[in-house]
Amino acid sequence: MQNQQKKVGIIGAMDIEVQVLRAQLEPPAGESSVTETQAGGLSFSTGRLNGSDVVIVKSGIGKVNAALCAQRLVLQFGVTHIINTGIAGAMAKGLRVLDFVASTDALYHDFDVTGFGYKPAVIPQMDVSDFPADTKMVDAATMAFAELPEAAGHQLVAGRIASGDQFISSGDVKRRIKELCGPACVEMEGAAIAHACYINKVPFVIIRCMSDMADDAGEDSYSFNDDTAARLSAALVCRMLPLF
Repeated sequence: MQNQQKKVGIIGAMDIEVQVLRAQLEPPAGESSVTETQAGGLSFSTGRLNGSDVVIVKSGIGKVNAALCAQRLVLQFGVTHIINTGIAGAMAKGLRVLDFVASTDALYHDFDVTGFGYKPAVIPQMDVSDFPADTKMVDAATMAFAELPEAAGHQLVAGRIASGDQFISSGDVKRRIKELCGPACVEMEGAAIAHACYINKVPFVIIRCMSDMADDAGEDSYSFNDDTAARLSAALVCRMLPLF
């Protein structure tokens, strides 16, 4: 891996999470245009972004879509690193809408085989169930955030990300997930991407901008800002690329 030229796969689940980055893509070295590849029902855009070779793709929503996408990036496109960019619901105390989380690790909040004596979120027959992010990529996100004009007035924290095939909009569900997993934020794809990266020994980080508070609170504390949050997350990803 160390001798390979860096090639970064960038995954977003929705159009708004990748369209800003795709608009900034430049052609690969020696090419006259960005390369578009259709594979596995997905559209992969290959080019250069802020001086780095990248492949940008919209995975679709949910864990299976995300894992299939990450695996194809590794096997077909030979990426050396993967970044998952997008939005999430805030969980950690003090996190507000349009704040950021860079993953330290990721796990499934909806993986439950407690009936067989396992703890919640534990995957049987695996050595880990909380997949660790690459520390250099987390550090790159932290450094990039400090120089990101769009992030003025907001914060970035490094923390756990919990994923499940469920949009969290209930205060009771939010409290249960916090008790089980202790995540900084919750979303629907990151842990599956982390899982695929762990199996393939590919460094990864999940970058999430908070679009909502993942609960059923009133308008004073709940706001769904998916477009703004996705654009901020994309801006951070672009800025961090040269830093790892």
